[in-house]
This record gives sequence, structure tokens and C-alpha cells, in this order.
Amino acid sequence: MSIETHRERWSYSALPGRPRGTWPNGARLAVVVCVGVESYRFGEGLTEDVLPGTPAPDLVNTAWRDYGNRVGAFRLFDRLAALGVRPTVLLNTDVYAQAPDVPAAARRAGAEFVGHGLSNSDSLSGRHEDDERGYLAAVAEAIRGQEGAAPRGWSSPWLAHTPNTVDLLAETGYRYLLDLRLDDQPVWLTTRSGPLLAIPYAAELNDSSTMIGRSLSAPEFARMIEDEAAELHTAAAEHPLVLSVVLHSFISGAPFRLRPVMRALEAVAALPDVWLTTPGEIYDAVVASPALFPAPEEVSR
Repeated sequence: MSIETHRERWSYSALPGRPRGTWPNGARLAVVVCVGVESYRFGEGLTEDVLPGTPAPDLVNTAWRDYGNRVGAFRLFDRLAALGVRPTVLLNTDVYAQAPDVPAAARRAGAEFVGHGLSNSDSLSGRHEDDERGYLAAVAEAIRGQEGAAPRGWSSPWLAHTPNTVDLLAETGYRYLLDLRLDDQPVWLTTRSGPLLAIPYAAELNDSSTMIGRSLSAPEFARMIEDEAAELHTAAAEHPLVLSVVLHSFISGAPFRLRPVMRALEAVAALPDVWLTTPGEIYDAVVASPALFPAPEEVSR
């Protein structure tokens, strides 16, 4: 396959001209809270660091990341449950072996599991097509083995892709992609084996890119969530929209960040006509509403 342009994956559509409607039960704004549950291989591959440049052996950043699987994830799940929010868990499947209590707690919280690679030390970038296909399938099989069903959704480690990723996701059974924010509504992507749904994914309402990458404070990040929700809630009077918030167990699970972030989510949950949901439920609603979200071809549930 030649190097693609985005026009080969999605067509242009201006929001004001689209059909009006609502989500199920008259909801205006669908709210999805993603929780990254990640593992890293010590001393190799890619890492997320709070103190860049620490020399090897890097116990400091390793310990910072491991906090999420020892403490942070459990607090996040508990606090989200108190708000009536089912977490969307972006899961590195190595966590099943390394920190089995975390997926068990996510299961109890009613989480939807989304494939997020074997380890966050990995990337799809540069992989040969057959290798990438096998990698996507291995993640799906690991989740199927533990949860009883393969994940319908995928979120790429480091948001990295190859020219084949979108095609291979559809071919290996994934139904939706959580990587892109090209719109405030779900958008159908074109693949060589049928449509794949891109559900809005927060590149900026994302604790990793914003609080770690840009060094914004937790109260500033919380204000971003509240402002995004208020604006989208107003705009959703005409079109059903999606609010996505992305948290990580070792970032927003830290106490000084957890409290302001949860205050913001509490304010979001209190808005009228809000649907606290998961990407899988959004996918089902989109497929059931072809007048609102016409697909380029017939799609599978």
C-alpha cells in the first residue's frame, strides 16, 4: 500500500449540515472516561518519564509509573464508580501477568476493555504488515482469554500507526479506533475490508500530553475538562456529541491530581441530558442510527 493521505480514510463533512438528533434516551452529550492501564519493560523500549534523562538503571521513573498499578488505578476506579462512570480501560495485556489485581478491579467496576498493545514499551510504528497483524491479534486473544470476549476497540500505544494499521484493525475484528480527534462526533473510516468507526479521543484532555507533556497543573487540567464539557453540552442541543477524557493510573491516580480531576468529572456528570457511557455503547448507538451516522458500507455489530 502506498503512503496514504487522510482523504483515503475519511471524507469531509461540516457539522452544521448534518442530521440533528440525540443519543439513546434523549441524551445530548456522551461522556467517555478512558483510563490507561499500562506496563513497561524495564530498561528497554519506550517509556513515559516524569524526570527525563535519568541515567540507567532508571528506578525513579520506573517506580513513578508502577504507582499506577499498585495504587492509582484502584483509586481511580473507586472514584469513577461513585460518579456512576464505567471506565474504558486502555489495557496493555502484559498487566494480566504483572499486576492481575488491576484488571480484576476494572472488571468489578464494569469496565470496557480496549486493546492498547502488549506493553507500552512497544509501538506499531515501522512494523511489517504481517508482524503488525499478529501483534493486533495477540492483544485481542489475550483479552479474550481473560474477559471471555475479544475487545471491539483499539487504542495505539503512543498513538503511532503504520500505513496498514486502519486496514488491519478491521481485518482482525476490531470495530472502532480510539486514537483520533477529528470531530466531536464519531466518524466512519474507510478500510479495505469495510468501515471502522473513529470515536473521538482526547489528545489534549489527556493527563499525559497536558499535565506531563506541557506541565499544566491538575487544577488547570480540571478547568479544561469543565470548559470543554460546558461548551460541548451547549453545542449538543443540535447534534449528539462526544466528550472524551483520557487519564492514566500513574498520573491522575496521584492524590494531588486525583482530587481536582474528580471534582471536574463530578461537575460533568451533573449536567442534564448527559450519557455516561463507553465507546462500545457509542458504537452500538451509531450502528443503530444510520440516519444520523450513515456508514459507507454495511457494518457489523
